[in-house]
Amino acid sequence: MKIAVNTRLLLKDRLEGIGQFTYETLRRITRMHPEHQFFFFFDRKFDESFLFSDNVTPVVVHPQARHPYLWYLFFEYGIPLKIRKIKADLFLSTDGWIPTKLEIPVVNVIHDLNFLHHPEFVPPVVRRYYDRFFPKFARNASRLATVSDYSRQDIIRSFQVDSDKVDVVFSGNNPAYKPLTKEQQNQVRMKYTGGDDYFLFVGLIHKRKNLDNIFRAFDMFKDRYACSTKLVVVGEKKWWAGEIEDTYLKMRHRDEVLLLGRQPLDVVCELTASSIAMVYTSLFEGFGLPIVDSFNAHIPIITSNVTAMPEIAGDAAILVDPSSPDQLADAMGCLQQDECLRNALIEKAIARKGLFTWDRTADLLWKTIEKVLP
Repeated sequence: MKIAVNTRLLLKDRLEGIGQFTYETLRRITRMHPEHQFFFFFDRKFDESFLFSDNVTPVVVHPQARHPYLWYLFFEYGIPLKIRKIKADLFLSTDGWIPTKLEIPVVNVIHDLNFLHHPEFVPPVVRRYYDRFFPKFARNASRLATVSDYSRQDIIRSFQVDSDKVDVVFSGNNPAYKPLTKEQQNQVRMKYTGGDDYFLFVGLIHKRKNLDNIFRAFDMFKDRYACSTKLVVVGEKKWWAGEIEDTYLKMRHRDEVLLLGRQPLDVVCELTASSIAMVYTSLFEGFGLPIVDSFNAHIPIITSNVTAMPEIAGDAAILVDPSSPDQLADAMGCLQQDECLRNALIEKAIARKGLFTWDRTADLLWKTIEKVLP
């Protein structure tokens, strides 16, 4: 069987959440199914490390998909042309985009519909593209997969697709995240915070990630508790300008916030495992990878009580209203002062992390593919 795959988000050293999902699932699926041929469709020069096995053939499709007009050309003309050329039997997309007119079965993974619920976070030209095409991407696929039951219900309700057509394939945690010994944690803290405890935020610096309210909450926390605890922020400052930057500049305790920018995975792992807790109070998530990565690192989590985050975190996190800096500040204070609470959450995280493995994700995604294989 010839399976064509949209791999445009496999970008060396730039794997965000959906790119990570693509990498982890395809690396396993291609190796587990040598009986099939996989054609990886890139939109630019690719890195050889993404050719996971001998049954993977790279194909560069033009034009590069970097703008809504180019997205349209890439998916509506570039990909169908290559599919006809290689005579593919099935098309798989792990990022939500598909050609809208294909004569072969299509499996599409739509991770979330944040653009519907928070259109204010999306540039107008991009929003118009999403509003026009994502209903088609959902309805025209032979089968859909998504990463949480919350997203499944959201897709069914928003795009009026048959509930029997949508499968849940939870994302997995990254095995690179591991617990550290007390001595190792102290070494990390000495390196970054002079030995002080810290809360950690990891994610793209974007309004949807709610970093402005995290800054406000940290100020409240510092006002209420006499401690040297810091806030460490790891993420690319892509949408820094505006309210996020303004809130940061107005902070009373700005000197105790460390903005480390984008960091290599090994640094993120050691920072995670040495923190008091991960603070991940996003306004909207279809899954929330930092939650399950924190499970692996054996640290507590503070996350939001909205969208998919309660489903993923279960009882292994403190849930707060993401619009309430006051609630978040209280949660920080509880974890700062109560070691028993931290240990109880860690025990629950350890028990829960087995639910979210990439082996399981790949297996579930392959079961979805099998449902439509010719």
